[in-house]
This record gives sequence, structure tokens and C-alpha cells, in this order.
Amino acid sequence: MFRSLRRALGAAAAALLLPLAGVQAVHADPAAAVPGAGHWHTDGRQIRDEAGQAVRIAGINWFGFETSDNAVHGLWARDYKSMIDQMRSLGYNTIRLPYSDDILKSGAVANGIDFSGGRNADLQGLSPLQIMDRIVAHAGRDGLKVVLDRHRPDAAGQSALWYTQAVPESTWIANLKALAARYRDDPTVVGIDLHNEPHDPACWGCGDTARDWRLAAQRAGNAVLSVNPELLVLVEGVQTFEGVSGWWGGNLMGVARYPVQLDVPNRVVYSAHDYATSVAQQSWFSDPSFPANMPGVWDKYWGYIFKQDIAPVWIGEFGTTLRSTVDQGWLAALVSYLRPTATHGADAFHWTFWSWNPNSGDTGGILKDDWTTVDTVKDGHLASVKAPGFPADGGGGGGAAACAAVYTVASDWGGGFNAEVRVTNTGPVPLTSWKVTWTWTGSQRVTSMWNASYTQSGGTVVATNAAHNGAVATGGSAALGFGGAPGGGTPPEVACTAS
Repeated sequence: MFRSLRRALGAAAAALLLPLAGVQAVHADPAAAVPGAGHWHTDGRQIRDEAGQAVRIAGINWFGFETSDNAVHGLWARDYKSMIDQMRSLGYNTIRLPYSDDILKSGAVANGIDFSGGRNADLQGLSPLQIMDRIVAHAGRDGLKVVLDRHRPDAAGQSALWYTQAVPESTWIANLKALAARYRDDPTVVGIDLHNEPHDPACWGCGDTARDWRLAAQRAGNAVLSVNPELLVLVEGVQTFEGVSGWWGGNLMGVARYPVQLDVPNRVVYSAHDYATSVAQQSWFSDPSFPANMPGVWDKYWGYIFKQDIAPVWIGEFGTTLRSTVDQGWLAALVSYLRPTATHGADAFHWTFWSWNPNSGDTGGILKDDWTTVDTVKDGHLASVKAPGFPADGGGGGGAAACAAVYTVASDWGGGFNAEVRVTNTGPVPLTSWKVTWTWTGSQRVTSMWNASYTQSGGTVVATNAAHNGAVATGGSAALGFGGAPGGGTPPEVACTAS
């Protein structure tokens, strides 16, 4: 995002309890075919899967690999699998993973991960790249796609150009190729965002090879496709084109005259970033016609690419604290703009919201500071532009049943508590039955359970669906509730199996 104001806020407080309202699942139409299988390509303004079905990215940014932690943030508070499961339960279908070139250095070490009580146990001793592998694998099992984002040349901060003295263009390209090759056979990773937010003195179409981002994107994009020709190549804009300035990475006016041309056709997706006043002031926010003026602003900078059927447009970052009425009006207007309309049928813009993380200083996140509770106001704004999920592990129209579960505590009075486990069908086929398992590290015991039967041995509970809620449509959910004693303690991770 617009890094002049971005600041990390440090580790969040110890995890608090999640209110039930924060984890409502998004229900998909069970009759609709689930798109997304295999690798993707572009077709005019659409992105299509291997079978030619149109797909839509409706996702979330989860940052941290670009910082000195060399891993996604929040792992000090929760297990990574539970966070990915929660993303899926909320209806996000793609994760944008920012990283810096530091994670590819020999001897790179990940920090900020809690391994106590079995949390993140399978990440212990792994390199940053191996941790990324685990996140990609679990995302694929949940039916989420991943876009890798070269966010910074090193953990110290962003760069205006795609190279620095310490990280030359040759290193940038070599690392892009290494990541493209690493995930060549995994269709969970659908694309690479070549460089985050090029800005002044970067130019578009000026012909100066040291500053022309469009030419650099062609060099890097062709290098990526030389080792993995199936990837989408996501190309952000610049700040200024022919004297007209906008957000860092958000100005794609130059595409009209100077499109990115790659050796492999149908691979370019243009990416814009757009923010509200909690990030920085722009002239259009003080226009007397605001927010009615915003569609015209977006049309000028990047919307025309989509509306003229030149290429797909992906809003790779947009976010706000929502504290001001201007920001609230901006987000409502942007969501309306991104929505399918009568003028372009079922087609719609692609997007990944900034951010999942609460520790983005000028936007906050979908999660609140406890890294568990959902900001239902922000998430609610996005509900109308969310899209169907994708089949787990890139499978086709059939495939194995799969589910994910999220454990939440509704109330805790010390001597006892009430909780819910919500099961979401994350696979490509309807469920006929499901079972969830968790293990408490304390002395908790189930005192009563509804909407499921259960057994408990020590701290381990196995709960099986009731007769009336075993059948769950693709993208749908079911829930069980229970009472327990003594207090709820730390919410455990929950495993879900389905048939």
C-alpha cells in the first residue's frame, strides 16, 4: 500500500474470544459448477480456468513475509491453519502473500511464531520458503488460491523502482524465476505480482530502461514464463503518467498506448491499488461531488482497461480504517464500482482487500487486534462482491469431500462457558456427513452438546453431525454448540473430516 504512512504496530495482545457474529460462513449456490480447476489464463477482461470457465479473485492480503519476521504475521497468536480456515469460512477465495527477497537468502530464519501447545507445530525448524510451502498447501486443501507479491527488495522497506543498489534487477528476476519454478506443478499458486507499488521516479512508456516500469515488467514477466508458462503475470501501475499522479502503483493510464506484451499470450493481469484518507489525502476526496465523482476517477486511472475489454483488472490492495465519513463513502462507492452491472454482465473486477492483519497501521484489518475477532463492519462491506470458492487442491468437477471448522466461544463466566464449532464445506462436492476433533490442553469437559453427538477421552473431543445437519452444500456450513466447564481457556485448533 501507500507506504509513506504504513507502519507495523507490533505483536497483538493475547488472543481474546471470538464472538459468534464474527465467523458466519458465506453460502454458495450448490447447483452452480465450481470453477477454478488447474492453471488460469486471461481472455479479454476475464480470467478463465483450465476448462475455460470464468473465475473471479475475491481475496485478502496476509502480510509478514516482507518484514524481518520472514513469515506471515499473527502466528504469535494463532495456528496458521485456523486462520486460513477462517478466511475460507468468511468467503475469501484467494490470498495475496507479500514477500521480500530476503526470504530467498541462504540461512534466512523465520521469527514471530508461537509453537506452544502444539500451535504451528509443523512449522518448527522450517525456512521461510518452507513455511510458505505449508501455507500454500493448506490454502489449496481449503480451496483457496494464492498470488505471490514481490512487496519489497528487502525487509527494510519498499522501493520506488524494482531494484536497489543492494538488490539489483538480476537478483529480482532470478528470485521471481525461483518462485515460479518452485510452484510450477501446483495450481494453487495462480500468479506473481512482479513488484509492489512502483512510484516516482518510475515511469510508464518513457523508454528509459532504468525507470520504465512497463519495460521492466516485460523483462521479468518473460523470465517468469520461461520457467512456468502457466502463471498469470500481475503488473501494477506507477504513480505518475505524463504529469498526472495518483496512488503508488495505482496509475495505469499508460496501458492504453503502451500495453505490456509478453512472449506467452493471455497471461497479463493489470493491478491497481486504491486507498482512502486514512492512508493519505487525494484531491478527489475534497471534490464537492464526492463520492459521485469516484467512478470517473477510477475509469481514468484503471477502470477503462476492464471496460474496454483490454485485459483483466485486479485491485490488489484497497483498505481503510473506516473511521471517517469520507472513508465510509469511499469504500461503499468502490464496492459498488467493482460489482457486476448491467453494462458488463456477470463480469466483475478482481480484488484482494488490505488486509487480513490488524497490525496495518493506517488501515487495520478484517481481524481485530486479538487476531481472532472479525471486524464485521469491514467484512460486511465486501459481502456483495465476494465470489464462489474454488475446488480444493485445484480439483475438477468431482473430487473428494473436504471441510474446515472454526471454534468460537460465545460466553465464558470462569466456572463454565458456551461455544460453537462451525463446519464449512470447502470441497467441490456436497457433504453427506462430517466429524470434528479437538484437544484441550486444560481440564475442560463437555457438559452438554446440541446439533451433534460426541465422545470425550481426556482432553480430546470427537463430535459427529446430527441426522439433520450432516448434509452440507458446497460453500455452505453447519454448526454444533456445547456447554463446558470450567472456563473456556485458549480455543483449541479443530480438525474436520468429511464424506
